[in-house]
Amino acid sequence: MSEEGGIKKFMFVNRKAPYGTVYALESLEVVLITAAFDQDVSLAFLDDGVYQLKKGQQTKGIETKNFSPTFRALDGYDIEKLYVEREAMEERGLTEADLLVDVIVLSRVEMGELMEQQDVVLSC
Repeated sequence: MSEEGGIKKFMFVNRKAPYGTVYALESLEVVLITAAFDQDVSLAFLDDGVYQLKKGQQTKGIETKNFSPTFRALDGYDIEKLYVEREAMEERGLTEADLLVDVIVLSRVEMGELMEQQDVVLSC
């Protein structure tokens, strides 16, 4: 566990599609709050969570605010570690070019290894 000065490694695992539930938006809000307390924050996108980072989201038809541009502002909060599971992206026909932000693409095995290095893993 990384106890240097009370800083812990928090990983937020996003597995849900961006719209249709409150999970994705609320997860993003918790990420920003955690970062405000100077913790080591990273985000992982697995399963349908990879859609949260997809470019060109149109939400007018479902009368929901498009919060995806917020992901571009994360580095302003010192949140620069965004990980996407390669298999999840490939299974959904996405590539890195389809995503709003720069990410680190990891295999399922590598993602699991990274999760083991965290002090706190929260899944949404």
